[in-house]
Amino acid sequence: MDKAIPIDRREARVDIDGLRHGDRALVIHPDLHRRAKPAAGLHYRTPASRLEEACGLALAIDLEIAAAEVVCVSAPRPATLIGQGAVDRLKELIEEQSIALVVVDAAISPVQQRNLEQAWKAKVIDRTGLILEIFGERARTKEGQLQVELAALSYQRSRLVRSWTHLERQRGGFGFIGGPGESQIEIDRRLIDERIVRIKRDLEDVKRTRALHRRARKRVPFPVVALVGYTNAGKSTLFNRLTRSDVMAKDLLFTTLDPTMRRVRLPGG
Repeated sequence: MDKAIPIDRREARVDIDGLRHGDRALVIHPDLHRRAKPAAGLHYRTPASRLEEACGLALAIDLEIAAAEVVCVSAPRPATLIGQGAVDRLKELIEEQSIALVVVDAAISPVQQRNLEQAWKAKVIDRTGLILEIFGERARTKEGQLQVELAALSYQRSRLVRSWTHLERQRGGFGFIGGPGESQIEIDRRLIDERIVRIKRDLEDVKRTRALHRRARKRVPFPVVALVGYTNAGKSTLFNRLTRSDVMAKDLLFTTLDPTMRRVRLPGG
C-alpha cells in the first residue's frame, strides 16, 4: 500500500477533547519492521492489517477518513520519525484533501509531534492519543472516567512542549519592575500535577468502595465467571446472550470499557 486509499466519508457530529466528529483525517502506519525478522515463534502482523485496525480506531470516534497509507521507514528520523520525502509528499496530500487531522499509528515523541504539525499545518496525534480520545468518550462509571482522565493528564503533561509556540514569561507583581515569573508551560504543568493529585485521592475512595462490594460478593455462595478478550472480540455479544441483557454491543473497537456484572440463572437452578 504505497498510495493513499480513499475511504467513505462519515457524518460530522459533535466536539470531543479537541477532535471534532467528522474531522477529515489521514491515517498513516509507519512500517518500522519490514526489514526486521521476527524472533523464533513470533509473527508480526502485516502493515496492511495494522493500518486497517488504526482506521477502525479512527472510525470509532466518527472521524472522516480521507485517506490511509502505509509509510515505509527504513531508518526512523529523530525529528519526524518518517523520512523527509514522505513528509513533503503527505503535506501535498493534506493540502489537496483539506485534512485537519493526521493519525500516526505509532508512538511518537512530543518533538516529532510538534515538528509534524508545523510541517503539515494540521493536528497530529499518535496511537496512544487516539485511544485516549476513545476511552474519554466511552467511559461511563465514575471510576472509569477518573482513570481515563488520569491517563490523559499524564500523557498531556509529557507533551506540553508541543502545545505552546511562545515561552514568554509572566512578570511578578503588576509587571512593571517584577522579575520573571512562571512560564506558561510551568503553570500548565503545575495545574496538571494538582489535578492528578486530586484524581488519585478520589480513586482511592472509589477503590475502597469497590473493595467493600467485592467482599460482599464473596460471601454469596455463587461462582463468578469473567469474560476476557481483546477489543471487538465479541465479549459483550456473548454477555448479552448469556444474561439476556442489553449491554451496548457494536462492531467497533473499544465499544465497552467499564466492567458489567449480571446474575445468571442456570437450568439446574
